[in-house]
Amino acid sequence: MTLIKEISAQETFIVRHPVLRKAKPLESCAFDGDNLETTHHFGLFENSNLTGIISLFLKTNPIFVENLQFQIRGMAIAESHQKKGFGEALVKHCEEYCISNHTDLIWFNARTAAVGFYKKMGYEIKGNSFDIPEVGEHYLMYKKL
Repeated sequence: MTLIKEISAQETFIVRHPVLRKAKPLESCAFDGDNLETTHHFGLFENSNLTGIISLFLKTNPIFVENLQFQIRGMAIAESHQKKGFGEALVKHCEEYCISNHTDLIWFNARTAAVGFYKKMGYEIKGNSFDIPEVGEHYLMYKKL
């Protein structure tokens, strides 16, 4: 049985660290804005084990004209649970949250390897690829809601 519920920033580290920050110190899992009241972290639990995470930051990207924007960050699924639809479930959960809160647009910086996954969910690329130091090549992606 799977369940998605809101969790704390600290709770995301158990998945953020091995999936997104492997071989880096645990402190690298803390993102600016993690503990703001407007930031939401969601965890996907399978049989009460946290197996996937996603974070939603109220953050405007000036490239887009939409007023109310959320940025997805730190989306990760434990390696043993990838390719089971959990990532899609987490993104859809964020979309539903944003729609219910009258959000105009979701955007994020997607790792090159994840671009195909997000395109299947209706997200589009804006601009060229760019490098995030110590993390790798990314694309700015978005979806109007």
